[in-house]
Amino acid sequence: MATKHKTKPSFDPRTVRENIVDTPLNEEMSRSFLEYAYSVIYARALPDARDGLKPVQRRIIYQMGEMNLTPDRSYMKSARVVGEVMGKLHPHGDSAIYEAMVRLAQPFAMRLPLVDGHGNFGSLDDGPAASRYTEARLAPAALGMNADIDEDTVGFRPNYDNKLQEPEVLPAAIPNLLVNGSSGIAVGMATNMVTHNLGEVVAAAKHLMAHPDASVDDLMRYVPGPDLPGGGIIIGREGIREAYENGRGSFVTRSVTHVENITARKKGIVVTELPFMVGPEKVLERISEGVKNKKLEGITGAIDLTDRHNGTRLVIEVKTGFNPEAVLAQLFKHTPLQDSFTINNVALVDGRPHTMGLRELLQVWIDHRRSVVRRRSAYRKRKAEERLHLVEGLLLALIDIDEVIQVIRGSEDADAAKTRLMAVFELDDIQAQYILDLRLRRLTRMSRIELEAERDDLRRRIEELDEILGSDERLDRVVIDEMDQAVAKWGTPRRTVLLDASPSGELSPVHSEAVISSADHAANAETAISGAKGMARATQAAQQAAQTAQHGTASLTISDEPCTVLLSASGLIARSGESALDALASRGPQTKRNANDEIVSAFRTTTTSDYGLVTSAGRFVLAHVSDLPTLPTTVEPNVSGGVAADELLTMTESTEPISGEHVIAAVALDDDRPLAIGTRGGVIKRWNRESPTTMDSWSVIDLKNDDVALAAAPAADEDRLVFVSSDSSLLTFDAGNVRAQGRNSAGMAGIRLAEGCHVAAFAVVPAGKLAWTTSEDENGEPLYSGAVVLTVAGDSEALEGTENGSAKVTPLELYPTKGRGTGGVRSQRFLKGQNTLLLACVGSWPLLASTSSGTPVSLPAPDMRRDGSGVDLDAPIVFVA
Repeated sequence: MATKHKTKPSFDPRTVRENIVDTPLNEEMSRSFLEYAYSVIYARALPDARDGLKPVQRRIIYQMGEMNLTPDRSYMKSARVVGEVMGKLHPHGDSAIYEAMVRLAQPFAMRLPLVDGHGNFGSLDDGPAASRYTEARLAPAALGMNADIDEDTVGFRPNYDNKLQEPEVLPAAIPNLLVNGSSGIAVGMATNMVTHNLGEVVAAAKHLMAHPDASVDDLMRYVPGPDLPGGGIIIGREGIREAYENGRGSFVTRSVTHVENITARKKGIVVTELPFMVGPEKVLERISEGVKNKKLEGITGAIDLTDRHNGTRLVIEVKTGFNPEAVLAQLFKHTPLQDSFTINNVALVDGRPHTMGLRELLQVWIDHRRSVVRRRSAYRKRKAEERLHLVEGLLLALIDIDEVIQVIRGSEDADAAKTRLMAVFELDDIQAQYILDLRLRRLTRMSRIELEAERDDLRRRIEELDEILGSDERLDRVVIDEMDQAVAKWGTPRRTVLLDASPSGELSPVHSEAVISSADHAANAETAISGAKGMARATQAAQQAAQTAQHGTASLTISDEPCTVLLSASGLIARSGESALDALASRGPQTKRNANDEIVSAFRTTTTSDYGLVTSAGRFVLAHVSDLPTLPTTVEPNVSGGVAADELLTMTESTEPISGEHVIAAVALDDDRPLAIGTRGGVIKRWNRESPTTMDSWSVIDLKNDDVALAAAPAADEDRLVFVSSDSSLLTFDAGNVRAQGRNSAGMAGIRLAEGCHVAAFAVVPAGKLAWTTSEDENGEPLYSGAVVLTVAGDSEALEGTENGSAKVTPLELYPTKGRGTGGVRSQRFLKGQNTLLLACVGSWPLLASTSSGTPVSLPAPDMRRDGSGVDLDAPIVFVA
């Protein structure tokens, strides 16, 4: 039997209808590229100018809000947040979503972080941990981004699969684009926006609302420049102004540095703040390369001591004999310690990219906030009217609640009950349905008084909302009030110091009107204090930058030249020429006075030497002469151009500064005489200069019972020690009666004090200055030479600074020497109304005195009566030496 095979029909191309569209390659590439470019620009790389967020950032913030990850809730795994965002709103890779969320949580990238990260969210040098290891929730500022989003404040659109809705933009109660900046690379364009201070931006926005024609210069009074998350210093504002004018510009940012002692003999440059997005490891790598390539000199090593407790801290060791400021100028030139930032303000406005200046950026956000408040007010009015309508229906029904129940019970079904209720009580369909839907138990809790109060409150609220919707001025007041609330909740003081450069090259700090005005209001004490600290830090930064610029072309090594260190009674310290001591010795009573010319300590040394500061807490602190400012040598010795010696006490690492501690003396290290220290409690000690070799500060006297050191000076055995007590007793004895001791001892009894008394003055008088001599000049005026004792008597109960007192100056040689530990002899007789010494001083004639403002006070001529009474002064003395 033959088998039949089915034959497969053959394919005939002629029978197929062709549908091929010929498109030129250039047209296809152009169309496809434009679609791709539009997608990148609009949906990926550029932020919206209204809320300052890219789509992925907006979806993260919104979705975390929908998940109730508020700051008062516990953290949630980052991987779960990424999954929710990816599955509902952002159909892209999880790594891109997580990277965007990490950036929103990094405090060094965002001036006001929007995500609160828990775990390793990376650093300037290292990336974050995987999303499965970290946790996150919204930061407090993100509440302002999502504020009132459920009250029809912004428009919504379908998500990628048309199953959910997502916001087109967030309400953005904070000017996020200016505060946090943004960066992104699109197709054919890019954006690179810098961060700013919230309080300053809001102040500028308020000014623009009040003055729509405000210029860029007007706005820069409130926003003087960027405020970087890591602080730092910005030098010059020309590029910033250019960016604020047309949207493009650049500026130079510099690290915050200072020079301190890293060991007892070695200085180091300490970096505490770095330029924007510059990490410590990058800086150390460039320093290492510079040292190897011989571009950097004078550096022995660099170490990163940054941690979460102390913040950024890079220590760069400087070789002995090198000028730290000149080394720092090298570092600014060859390392990222000084960097530039290019501003390119590109953002989307109505879906199209625009390059905008400061005024345009502020105006877009202001218009957005006006729209948000207007839409929210309309929504709240609509809800209030709906509720008012229901409350009014309830009030009508409550007139006879029994009849309401009877009508409902007597009706055959719900429709009939609703119809009868509408007929009997004159209700509309909505009101009748609401009454039918109420449970019977709710009717028992209803109070007519409560409903009437709610009705009146709703009517008042509707009137207020009508005012807002009907008046642009009233609407703006609401917008401004909410701006102020945002600053009060999330505002922080300025971190970055702005320095303006004058034509001469000098640098001066810049302050914004916003900071100054907030510091003037006592209601915001914290901001005022922070503003004052910022101004002080700006001044210090200006001095540092100017000094660095001065050494930019100077020699790296410090020349070792003779000089004199001077410490004034007002606490200022500086160095002057070698002849300063001779000028001090030649001064007479008629010499023209200068500010801060009461010198407590003066000694010759060299510019590369070290010296010691003795403090009231009994500490000895090493310091460097080269760190002191140089005084002009053409004027009489004074320290008006010096620095506060107390500030040098904070630059030590071996021992911590003590509260209330201040400098009482400055001494040379090459002086081998024992250092005599006298205390308020009458203790005397001669320190034998025994000192550690690896410390920059240490204790030299063990003070007991809250005692404090009053004065210190080198004392040879033949020199004279003098104590003056508050009850006018004076004791003087030879320094040889006090044996020299080590640094850990507590000293020995110097003067025996009566109960309730204390030491008013302690001094060391060199043996060659004891003798008192008198002579006459060519005009017959008396000339005096030798050591004198100044005492000023007054009333102990008088307010400090209100009583001038009576003063007496007597040669020291009139007082007999007595044994150590005795009570001494009387130095001034008290008159009626006097019971204590307000002040005392022992030193070489002539003594100089001044008020707290520096006004000179004339002292009486020497009185040869040892225990006589004093002469009334013209003004109260504060400084004398």
